Amino acid sequence: MARRRSAQKREILPDPKYHDKLVTKFINNMMQDGKKSLSERIFYSSMDLMQAKETEDAIALFKKAVENTKPMLEVKSRRVGGATYQVPVEVRADRKQALSIRWLLASAKGRTERTMQERLANELIDAANKRGAAIKKKEDVHRMAEANKAFAHYRW
Repeated sequence: MARRRSAQKREILPDPKYHDKLVTKFINNMMQDGKKSLSERIFYSSMDLMQAKETEDAIALFKKAVENTKPMLEVKSRRVGGATYQVPVEVRADRKQALSIRWLLASAKGRTERTMQERLANELIDAANKRGAAIKKKEDVHRMAEANKAFAHYRW
């Protein structure tokens, strides 16, 4: 941690198509090697695929998917007297969103469809319907926190 002062949060501009900051964060997280235009192309074409597959609006499905994968609790390692305990702690709002986006992208990359657009579209649809690998990851984290509830008094 910084000794002098905390880092300034940068203001994120909304994306050009949907005018939404969450979409910009998602695109920025998807980006590799600074290729933002490729990341945008993948995201927008996957939104078009979602629109074609589902009756609901694609941006609403996307927001629902991100909301469904946000974790409430997580475990943090805490060393007490030579032993390391997994202590359940509540997740901050900005970290919830970051974890949700990260899990959605990781599970989309792990899918078996042919193109990244199809993988992302199907993973977002699954997450919006409360199934899929990202939802499983969230449930695993919650299960781990629930199992270690006995160590909650070590919270700091």
